Amino acid sequence: MTEELISKKTRTEFREYFVGTTLREIEMEFDAADVPLDSDYVPSTSGARRSLVEQYYNSVDWTKWRDVRKILTVYENVLSNLESFSENEWANKTFLSLRKWIERDGYKYNDGRLVAVGKHQILDDISSAASKFDIPELNRQIERMKSSVDDDPGLAIGTAKEVVETTCKTILTERGIEFDDNLDISQLVKETRKTLGLIPDAIPNSAKGAEIIRRLLSNLGNIAQGLGELRNLYGTGHGKHGRSKGLNPSHAKLAIGAASTLALFLYETHQERTI
Repeated sequence: MTEELISKKTRTEFREYFVGTTLREIEMEFDAADVPLDSDYVPSTSGARRSLVEQYYNSVDWTKWRDVRKILTVYENVLSNLESFSENEWANKTFLSLRKWIERDGYKYNDGRLVAVGKHQILDDISSAASKFDIPELNRQIERMKSSVDDDPGLAIGTAKEVVETTCKTILTERGIEFDDNLDISQLVKETRKTLGLIPDAIPNSAKGAEIIRRLLSNLGNIAQGLGELRNLYGTGHGKHGRSKGLNPSHAKLAIGAASTLALFLYETHQERTI
C-alpha cells in the first residue's frame, strides 16, 4: 500500500484551524491553491466549516505529490499568516502546534515554505536557488518533475533534460555568450563548462587532487549525454510505437537527481565566479 504523504492527524489539526475562520476564507485558500472541491461528498463531521474542508480534502490523492503539493501551498499560507501575528499568544501557540505536526510528517517550514525533507530534497535545493536567482521557468520545470515523477515518469525524464538546458542557456545569456538555440544538451553543457572554466584542461597539475577533479569534470559531460539518450528512449518529446514500455518512477528519480545536481552545480558556480 502506498504511503500517504501527509498524515490524517496533521490534516485534522489544520482542518481545526479553519474552524476558527469563515467559509469564504476557506474557499479562498483552497481555490487559490487549485484544490478541487468535491461538492458531492457528504462528510461525517459536524459543522459547515469542517465539512467544507473535508470536501476539499476528499478530492486529494494523499499518495500523489501532484495533489499534496497543492495542499502544502494551503498549509504554507496558514503558517505564514500565523507567523506574522507571532506576538499574539493564540497565534503563536497555534503556529507552533501546526508546525510540529507537519514537521513530524517529514516537512520543514522555513521562510514561508514547506520543504519535503528527504522526499525531493535535491529538487527543493535547486528550486530554492532558482527562486533566489529569479528563474521562473526553472521553477515551473521543477514543479512539473515533482508532480510527474510517480504518475508519468516519461514526462519527468523529459523535463529533467529541460532543467539542464534551461540552466545552461540562462548562464550563457547572463554571461553574454552567444549560442545556437538548437544546440543539444551535450553541446550546451560543454559550452557552459568551458565558459565557467569547468573543463579538465583548466585544472593545473599543481592543484591538490588534480586528476580526481579532472575525472569528475569529465563525468559532467557524461551525465548530460546520458540524460539526452535517456530522454530520447523513454522521455516525452518523441512519438513512440503503441506497445512501447516506459521506465518506472525509480528510473525517473535517477534522471531527476542527476539533472538537478548538475544544474545546481553549474548555476552555483556561475554565481560564485563573478562576471
